[in-house]
Amino acid sequence: MTPVLRFAPSPTGRLHLGNLRTALVNWLFARAHGGTLLLRIDDTDLERSTAEHAVAIETDLTWLGLDWDRFARQSDRFERYAAAAERLKASGRLYPCFESPEELDLKRKLALARHLPPIYDRAALKLSAGEAAARIAAGEQPVWRFKLDPGRIHWDDLVRGAVELEAEKMSDPVLVKGDGGPLYTLSSGVDDIELGITHIIRGEDHVANTAVQIQLIEALDGTVPVFGHFSLIADAEGGKLSKRAGSLSLEELRAEGIEPMAVLSLLAKLGTSDPVEIRPDKPALIAEFDIAKFSRNRPKLDPEELWHLNARLLHTLSYAAVADHLPAGADEAFWLAVRGNITRVGEAEAWLRVCQGPIEPEVGDADFLAAAAALLPPAPLDETSWSNWTGAIKAATGRKGKELFLPLRRALTGLDHGPELARLLPLIGRERAIGRLSGQVA
Repeated sequence: MTPVLRFAPSPTGRLHLGNLRTALVNWLFARAHGGTLLLRIDDTDLERSTAEHAVAIETDLTWLGLDWDRFARQSDRFERYAAAAERLKASGRLYPCFESPEELDLKRKLALARHLPPIYDRAALKLSAGEAAARIAAGEQPVWRFKLDPGRIHWDDLVRGAVELEAEKMSDPVLVKGDGGPLYTLSSGVDDIELGITHIIRGEDHVANTAVQIQLIEALDGTVPVFGHFSLIADAEGGKLSKRAGSLSLEELRAEGIEPMAVLSLLAKLGTSDPVEIRPDKPALIAEFDIAKFSRNRPKLDPEELWHLNARLLHTLSYAAVADHLPAGADEAFWLAVRGNITRVGEAEAWLRVCQGPIEPEVGDADFLAAAAALLPPAPLDETSWSNWTGAIKAATGRKGKELFLPLRRALTGLDHGPELARLLPLIGRERAIGRLSGQVA
């Protein structure tokens, strides 16, 4: 069987690292097994869904290089959900319920007070077909619940192993709202059948949904997919990762300078038995992917780890890989000189100013710097110039170590730290270096 998977975001907000992980795992599974991936925009919530967020989802996935083979939009398929609902009504699996939210809340509280599970009591099933029809004709708008068959619902989960839930301990879920609109369970189940989804891989918060969806798919004569539920990501403190963390949205991370492979390397390995390390490209992630490597334990995501990965990635990237988003005037020699000292490409601009000026040099020991300037090799400077120059200074002044190098760095760059001066000195140039050694802003 050729796997067909889906990533089905709701366009009610921007993608963040939590739901992106679902997209990545499905993408990796599809690519590792020669399958296909469907991007399905779940926009049945017309009040909260926006075209802007739908476009943003595609933009974020494209930026990461997570392509899809097929595309669907649920708002194009309302008639299919309505048709499925009619089939379920005709078979007696979908029944109308007229309780108000306040009545349902009271029922839940009474059940809890009696130490019973707070599930729907199926009171609406006591209504005759004629009574229900009369109330609808009178203008009442019921919600429609799916009648769960009693017994155990079980499946072999790709991550969790054998899973079994008791239908009697679950509420009959609402599939159709009072206004006739479909809810997630119905629309998703219909799509999974009609669009040929063979594997559904998602977070463990959907385990209860899966039990319902299995019975729904069977009621609609569909083929039940293979399911896998991985553990959810926790934040650094162990709490739930959510959209409230703006710094973890793809939009924010992209603006701050995170590289796609840093994001993918982290999320592909988080919660697995593999070490979290930078991978060079997506084929490497595909080659290493195995859903069996995912643990039941809840992994923690520390944003600082993402920045560490980003830095390690940049330290290995070629000039060609970053040339299109380096500042004007930054050539290959410059990139090779500074890449080991940055955590994001945007920091290269500050180092370009160090090389090309103007900066205000820090001149503490003017006599020493004047002596050093007199010993600077002639132009053009190259990567041997620094060692030759500092060797001559050491011989002339007797200075060595920090006492020799730190005053030169402060004068040439205005900083106490930075890239190797053997690489920076040729980029600064002899004339500018002489000026800075004498205290000139250059």
